[in-house]
Amino acid sequence: MTRLPLPPSLYADTAVAPVATPPLDTDKNVSVAIIGGGYTGLSTALHLAEQGVDALVLEAQEPGWGASGNNGGHTNPGLKHDPDQIEADFGADLGRRMIAFSYGTTNFTHELIRRYQIPCEARQNGTLRAAYNEASAAAIEKTAQQCIRRGMPVTSLNREQLREMTGSDRYIGAMLDARGGDLHPLSYARGLARAAISAGAKVHGETPALSLRREGSRWRIETPRAVVHADKVLLATNGFTDDLWPALRRTIVPVFSSIAATAPLSDAVARAIMPTRPVLYESGHITVYYRIDQHNRLLMGGRGPMRWIKSPHDVAYLMRYAERLWPQLRGVSWTHGWNSRLAITGDHYPHVHEPAENILISLGCNGRGVALSTAMGAQLARRLIGGAEAEIDMPITGIKPIPMHAFWPVGVTTAVIAGRVRDRLGI
Repeated sequence: MTRLPLPPSLYADTAVAPVATPPLDTDKNVSVAIIGGGYTGLSTALHLAEQGVDALVLEAQEPGWGASGNNGGHTNPGLKHDPDQIEADFGADLGRRMIAFSYGTTNFTHELIRRYQIPCEARQNGTLRAAYNEASAAAIEKTAQQCIRRGMPVTSLNREQLREMTGSDRYIGAMLDARGGDLHPLSYARGLARAAISAGAKVHGETPALSLRREGSRWRIETPRAVVHADKVLLATNGFTDDLWPALRRTIVPVFSSIAATAPLSDAVARAIMPTRPVLYESGHITVYYRIDQHNRLLMGGRGPMRWIKSPHDVAYLMRYAERLWPQLRGVSWTHGWNSRLAITGDHYPHVHEPAENILISLGCNGRGVALSTAMGAQLARRLIGGAEAEIDMPITGIKPIPMHAFWPVGVTTAVIAGRVRDRLGI
């Protein structure tokens, strides 16, 4: 197959050089085959290789080609749902483990980056979850108190504090989690691939898995040029999940998330906007998120067209919104606009499945994939090595297709339009 070029992003223009991941051209026998070369697959391969397990990653394009190399670059702790809700949904024991695990994912990720000295502009300056209406502010304060009650490094902020931290008077309340941060997503994906390979894993780009079936006691994976036989298989395809495993594609909604980036801002403007450099995501009907990178560029993200884009003008609403937050940005040059597909699940929890013996599936990070999928790699490696006796800190559930899945493109587009209108009207 022909390798598709990376989306025309700021990251593609500024990332560290990729490690060699040649197409697989000879048949292989391995202990674990991993389908998908994003953060989940690469982190799992790394953690398997660290324990002496021969792992092989099959990536249809190149590591980081999908959302792993094209996301907002935020390392955000936690899950979509509040801690109390997680315990109510999964019980005290598993619920508490899920909370401890998910809120620890950012520390896990930044420690891994330090341990392998991955050059990806990583910082841990905190995550702001901010509100601009009373209902959202009340919900955020509720979340903050649940986190504080559990001893987390979380602080509630008022309007004046937020004006100092963001340079905007739009927000009336927020919570700051000191464990959050940011990084260069594509550099991180390439660094994770390099670390996995250095630990002994094999990573092959331009090698899509064309079919997967049991052959005796093992699994047979056909690729364009070679066949892989594996004792165990991990599917980690997230927003690019296809029909390789029956019904799996219909368990997630692949949603495009878009980003627009400015040229480097002056030091004075960058300091006025985000002087302490946390990342921020808004609590609204349609999430907008942003950060200033180490080169003073503002990166604004949010839901955009449900198609590939190539220019910041494809998401002009993000540029207009930035000027609404900071009028001093009027006339600033916007240099890049891009997007990729991430996976949303019906219940907004990550999904881990074991639909057959020695098959493990992990997908659906719901917009928290940088830190969550990295930390999931260690969990999945433990399960792949230890089998059913090796408990992990996330539930393992059955595959349940989303009803009326064929209509998701219309539903997502309608929800985005309606959400923008409601946010604009403040309702």
